Amino acid sequence: MKLAKKPHMKLSQETLSHLTVPTPSYDRSKLTAGIAHFGVGGFHRAHQAMYLDRLFELGLAHDWAICGVGVLPGDLRIRRALAEQDYLYTLVTAHTDGARQARVIGSMVDYRYAPEDPEGVIELLADPAIRIISLTITEGSYNIRDSDGEFNADNPDIQRDLAGTGPPRTVFGLVASAFERRRQRGLGSPAILSCDNIAGNGDTARRAFTAYAQLHDPSLAQWIRENTTFPSSMVDRITPATTPEAIRQIERDFHVSDLWPVVAEPFAQWVVEDDFAAGRPPLEAILPFGEATVQLVQDVAPYELMKLRLLNAGHQALCYFASLAGHRLVHEAARDPLCAGFVRRYLEEATPTLLPVPGVDLGQYKRDLMERFANPHIADTVARLAAEASDRIPKFVLPAARDNLRAGRPADLAAALVASWARYAEGTDEAGAPIDVADRLASELGDRAKAWREDPLAFLAFRDVFGDLVDEPRFTRPYLRTLERLHRDGARAALRALVPTADRLQAATP
Repeated sequence: MKLAKKPHMKLSQETLSHLTVPTPSYDRSKLTAGIAHFGVGGFHRAHQAMYLDRLFELGLAHDWAICGVGVLPGDLRIRRALAEQDYLYTLVTAHTDGARQARVIGSMVDYRYAPEDPEGVIELLADPAIRIISLTITEGSYNIRDSDGEFNADNPDIQRDLAGTGPPRTVFGLVASAFERRRQRGLGSPAILSCDNIAGNGDTARRAFTAYAQLHDPSLAQWIRENTTFPSSMVDRITPATTPEAIRQIERDFHVSDLWPVVAEPFAQWVVEDDFAAGRPPLEAILPFGEATVQLVQDVAPYELMKLRLLNAGHQALCYFASLAGHRLVHEAARDPLCAGFVRRYLEEATPTLLPVPGVDLGQYKRDLMERFANPHIADTVARLAAEASDRIPKFVLPAARDNLRAGRPADLAAALVASWARYAEGTDEAGAPIDVADRLASELGDRAKAWREDPLAFLAFRDVFGDLVDEPRFTRPYLRTLERLHRDGARAALRALVPTADRLQAATP
């Protein structure tokens, strides 16, 4: 006898009581927005929004719900999907043993699309109920040049906002307009909380928003300096992009029809500097649950460096060699002894550049990282890790390389990593098939990478990305050595030269 399929239920506030997965027990009609968040992607919803949902379940902080804000064309699709299901979504935790847990998250109560209603967004940000403006806008969107650490005032969108010929389009223009109204109305300032993968992300946000305000109105910049705080934070949870197959699997497994669910690993960590101009949710009330923790600290820097220079840089160490070697999924690459062996060696090279991290065993952290990378149920893609390398490598890899060189230590594996990026940036794999290089500088970097025969250092000589590393023989020698092997012998042969046999054996049994 064939059993009938259990029908799936379309996710909405009305259907919550009919779902078989855990749902918010708190009264969402009583929630009010205290946080405006720019950049509502999967990561924000697997991380910050998840923590707030946990806090609301404890019966606390119901005036700290989230109103999402979008500024990019792609954000309109996100807004429509979330609005259709009352800003609810399903978060699925995928464990290494195949177990999957789902929960409907209810901490978002609204979403505004700025190009459609810039005035409404400015008024939202000017509302005294909004006490935190948080950001996951990607590393490159702070408009800070890697070459000199200055705000790029020549950016066409910035120039347009500064000219005032139309409503603001950028996060900087929108926030500056809102802060002008707050100042005029005698209101205080919210905190601006960066949750992006940047060392000293609070300081980066401070530089960016203050620099824009200085260009717009120096007196507003002074008001920001006197009233706004920019706490740093470290956020950590591997969250791949949601695929159509993930949506179908959630329908099959949990009988929930969700337009935009999120799948994430069990591990989650949020370390936040306790410096909020207008108060904050009582995050200290969230006790560890599963592998998720939140910490309020006075100095985030040790945790930031650990995460950026190990996890994020570890992803960079993995993805370019992995792609060239034919891997498409991260867990497959992380289970390849050659790829994993190189990552392990890179992590050891980067470790001396870290600060002591209170309460963390770095050896165990690195072992756990390799297991997290190898989780087959996350289905993360190598292409996602390799995207926007020109924003990521200058922040995750090159600072550690420079620290090692200054200290007289080798940076050979960082140089090999950059060589693998250069080979990848050529835009074709070892079989001649095209690689879709997703990077704002793909054209210029690709041209430089392809010029390796005439000028082997052409890629590294792009000073806007690499600064003066091209002038450092201790970096260029290992870079050229690996680049030559990649072109002559291929990725796997280059990895064999970089990874001793003992490290390959260790990597084979994470």
